[in-house]
Amino acid sequence: MTPSDGTRIAVVGTDTGVGKTVVTAALTARLRDRGIDARTVKPVQTGYPPDDDAQVVARTCGDPEAATCLRYLEAPLAPRVAAERDGDTVDVSLEYEQVLADCERELETAEIGLLEGIGGLRVPLAGDREVIDLVDDLDCEAILVSRSGLGTLNHTALSVDALDRRGIEVRGIVLNGYAGETVAERTNPAELERMTGLPVETLPRVERDDAEPAVVAAGLCDSVSASLLREFVPSSSLDPER
Repeated sequence: MTPSDGTRIAVVGTDTGVGKTVVTAALTARLRDRGIDARTVKPVQTGYPPDDDAQVVARTCGDPEAATCLRYLEAPLAPRVAAERDGDTVDVSLEYEQVLADCERELETAEIGLLEGIGGLRVPLAGDREVIDLVDDLDCEAILVSRSGLGTLNHTALSVDALDRRGIEVRGIVLNGYAGETVAERTNPAELERMTGLPVETLPRVERDDAEPAVVAAGLCDSVSASLLREFVPSSSLDPER
């Protein structure tokens, strides 16, 4: 089916390494636990191997059908740059219109489709298009994942501004890895709500001896509350009975 009620959600970040994958995995798993057909699409994976974000989502959900990646590139760089470098040794084709069509096809298969971004919003994707272009062209709403500590106010506000300028609705901000150990961490949620007018949720730092991303994501699942889901994922599927 083609979602028509706001059930295409892009999980985007202010930067690389902010926790988009573990947040996406936890959200997907919690939705599926409620009996909702949620599925994550990763348009392009760079740095493969070892990085495989779709596999992290699938392992967190315990189901290989929970996530798919459409393109794998070896170089740990922005997709457009990685495709150019990989193309020096193998036949690599990264055309924006094909990426867009493939994402469209995959998102149509889910009740709630989650698109996981690559790096930040202005990361070059293919040709002259960037990650934010894909989010816009797929008519996604957005959840913005940010760091919790000092420096996140500026990066987060600028990312919200970029989404606003494109007319992309931002459902809310997730401050990932929150521990509340510093004054900046403790004051950032309220300050970002004041600056952006958006709801801000925090997800805790998961302390595990095994830092494997799927383990971290599994540890976050219980922290993704029903109220967070209802506020950040607009869908008739999220009724109180599910």
